[in-house]
Amino acid sequence: MNAADRHQPYPHPARLILILSLAPTVGIGIGRFAYALVLPDMREALVWSYSAAGFMNTVNAAGYLAGALLASRMIRRFGLSATVRWGTLACVLSLALCAMTGNFYLLSFARLLAGLGAAAGFVGGGALAARIAQSHPKGANFLLSLFYAGPGIGILASGLIAPFVLQEIGPGSWWIVWWAMTALAIAMTVPLLLAPLQAGATSTGTEIARFAVAPVLVYLAGYFLFGAGYIAYMTFMIAYVRDAGGGAAAQSAFWSLIGLSAFVTPWVWRRVLALDRGGLATAIILGANAVGAAMPILGHSVWLLSASALVFGVAFFAVVGSTTAFVRFNYPPQAWPNAIAALTISFGIGQTLGPIAVGAITDAMGSLSFALNASAAMLALGAVLAAFQGKVGKKAASSE
Repeated sequence: MNAADRHQPYPHPARLILILSLAPTVGIGIGRFAYALVLPDMREALVWSYSAAGFMNTVNAAGYLAGALLASRMIRRFGLSATVRWGTLACVLSLALCAMTGNFYLLSFARLLAGLGAAAGFVGGGALAARIAQSHPKGANFLLSLFYAGPGIGILASGLIAPFVLQEIGPGSWWIVWWAMTALAIAMTVPLLLAPLQAGATSTGTEIARFAVAPVLVYLAGYFLFGAGYIAYMTFMIAYVRDAGGGAAAQSAFWSLIGLSAFVTPWVWRRVLALDRGGLATAIILGANAVGAAMPILGHSVWLLSASALVFGVAFFAVVGSTTAFVRFNYPPQAWPNAIAALTISFGIGQTLGPIAVGAITDAMGSLSFALNASAAMLALGAVLAAFQGKVGKKAASSE
C-alpha cells in the first residue's frame, strides 16, 4: 500500500470497486473493443484485408497474454495498486499512439502495448476487487460483478461517440476517433490515480501461493474457447451490421446495447454467481453467451440484432466474473493473483488465436457469417467443458 492509500479515508467498498472497474473500462472497454468501431474505416482508408484487420486484435491479445504472464511478478515487485495504475496509463499511451500514425507496424506496437497494460490492470484489479469483496462476504458476488461490469462502461461510451464522429467527419477520420478515445480514457484514469485502491481489502501479507494447473485443466480449456469465441463476435460485428446496411445510428445502438447490458449483469446473474459447484456457473453463463453470438446467423432484422447484443452482452461480462468467483470459492487468498493470472493466460491464448484465424476464414469464404458461426460454436463447446469442472480442494489447488 502506498502513502496515498494509507492517508486517505476508506470509501464504501462498492464505490471503491467501481473506481477499480475503471481499469478494465479503459484497458478493455476502450483499449480493446473501440477498435471494432473504427475497424471498417481503418480497413478502407489503410487498404487492409480482413486478415490484417484481425491481426491487429491478435497482436493486442498477444500483449494481453504477455501481461498476464508477467502480472504476478509485477504484483510481487510493485504491489496491486501500482500494477493497476501503471497498466492503465500504458493503455492511455497506446490510444494516443493509435491516433498519431497509420503505419501498420507502429499501430501493431500500440495494440500490443494496450494488451499488455490491460492485462496488468485486469489481473491486479481483479485480485484487489476479490480481496475487497472478501471483506464483505454477504455481498461478495455482487461486489465482484461491479468490477467486471467495467468494460461495459467503455463500450457504451465509445459506442455513443465513435460512429457519429466517423459519420460527421467522413471517411478517413478514424484517427480523430482515436483522439476522442484518448481523451475519454484520460478522464476515466484520473479517479484511479487518486483513490486509495487498497482501502478495505483483506490483508494476506506479501506471500503469493503457487497454483496447480492439473485440477482445473478442463476449466482452463473452456475459458480458452471463450477467449477464442467471443473475440470474433466483438471484432467483426460492427462490420457485419454495416454490411447489412446499418448506418452510424444502427452501429451506435448495437454497440451501446452491449455496453448497457453490463449494468444489469450483477442483478441478472447474482444467484448463478453464488453457485459454489465447480464450473457450473461459468457453464450456464457461457451457454447464454453462445446463444447471443448465434442469433445474427438467423437474419439481419433490427430486433434480432438487438436481442443478440443484449443476450451476448449480459452474459459476456458475467463469464469473467464467474471465473473470479470460481477462484474465490476454490483457492486461498494468497493464490488469487496466480489463479487469476493462469485463467487470464488461458483466455489470452484463445483471444490471440481467434481474430486472425477467423479473419483468414472470412477472407477465404467471403462472408462474415462464417466468423459468427465459428464464434458461437467455440462458445458453446466452452460451456460444455466448463460444466465438467468440479470443485477443487483449497489445499490441493495451491500445491505444486
